[in-house]
Amino acid sequence: MAEQKIFAGPRIRRIRNAKGLTQTAMAEGLGISPSYLNLIERNQRPLTVQLILKLASVYHVEPEELQAEGTGSIAALREVFADPLLAGELPGDQELVEIADAAPNASAAVIKLYRAYREQAERLSDLTELLAREGRATTLSSARLPIDEVRETFERRANFFPALEEETEAFIQLLQPGDDLYGALKAWLKREHGIVVRVLPVATMPNWRRRYDRHSQRLFISERLSPFDQLREVAMEACLIRCQVAVAAEVKALKLSSDEARRLARFELGRYAAHALMMPYSAFLAAAQRARYDIDVLRSRFGVSFEQAANRLTMMQKPGAAGVPFFMLEADNAGNRFRRAGSQGFPHARFGGGCPKLPVHAAFAQPGQILVEAVEMPDGAAFLTLARTLEGPQGAFSERPRRTAVLIGCDIGFKDEIVYSAALPADGRATPVGPACRLCERAG
Repeated sequence: MAEQKIFAGPRIRRIRNAKGLTQTAMAEGLGISPSYLNLIERNQRPLTVQLILKLASVYHVEPEELQAEGTGSIAALREVFADPLLAGELPGDQELVEIADAAPNASAAVIKLYRAYREQAERLSDLTELLAREGRATTLSSARLPIDEVRETFERRANFFPALEEETEAFIQLLQPGDDLYGALKAWLKREHGIVVRVLPVATMPNWRRRYDRHSQRLFISERLSPFDQLREVAMEACLIRCQVAVAAEVKALKLSSDEARRLARFELGRYAAHALMMPYSAFLAAAQRARYDIDVLRSRFGVSFEQAANRLTMMQKPGAAGVPFFMLEADNAGNRFRRAGSQGFPHARFGGGCPKLPVHAAFAQPGQILVEAVEMPDGAAFLTLARTLEGPQGAFSERPRRTAVLIGCDIGFKDEIVYSAALPADGRATPVGPACRLCERAG
């Protein structure tokens, strides 16, 4: 049986420093060269069983001291780096292990600071919202994360970008894809820009959905994505190239305050354009109205996912040719909300979870089922909502898929136009809900 390799460089360094030894002195005691010990301390060489025994006999180091430390810190650090403020900076698992291992005290301090930051951010959000309810202006809302600024900017306006709709309509006419938009986009990228699309195995791209290598001009897509998501990723790349002038103009018009916010807005506009390309406005709206906004019918007709069809429904707001004004939000089973679209008029808390009575939370108990419910806010505003779980990218057998749930809804006044209204109770009862428990005016 092969020896188990243990990388414990930072711990060896701390033990050596605690004993007041130089690398040369410790290496001499272990019977290895100083350069080899240097490699061990930099985690470029493993500790063998023989070296572990030598450490125990010469320096009285117990094997337990060489076991991994900071396992609790690793999960907490993963939470820190998953924050939208650090979008794009998420280290891999091995890097997190090295951070927690090499600097446990610094890691603990970072975690403590992050938790204090989140607590203060939630308090600030509560105070801002309460002041806004009283009609009092406040500058507290300027303390926003870039992703919050982008979300709030998008939500202040209708989820409709006419310039992008026009550009994608022209693009689809150019492509003439027939029934193979994916193939047409791949061919266009290669023909016009020399970009080759390749789908790579999960083992090769464990933590990426897509990656563009500018040097080799290759767009790598992870095979863990569904065919629908693979199509969207390729469509996004193509639209960001084809519609770059229109996208840049829209980003500028949003008047965002930072480069990071502008980068995030460009990404969101790329997603918007991809959906517009996959589901052209006029054809999609006509199909939606004929099907009375049955999302399963629409996703089958346009060859897209449930989430993509639902997202496109929030974009049907062309002046003079508008559909039902839907909103959509996506949440995980911990109540964290990380995507909203077209949510004008539907209250939500900026931080933390929302109302636990919303059907989006109940959806996790019935995966794949559509739950329909009428809900009523404390101010009397009522909405028709439907919720359904979504399965995230699929990995290997041993991996647990990431499952989220999506809530789609509209003002209850549009219920007669929507097929899902047939599932509402005949007596018109609505479930009382609110924006969030800590802000709710209801007694229970």
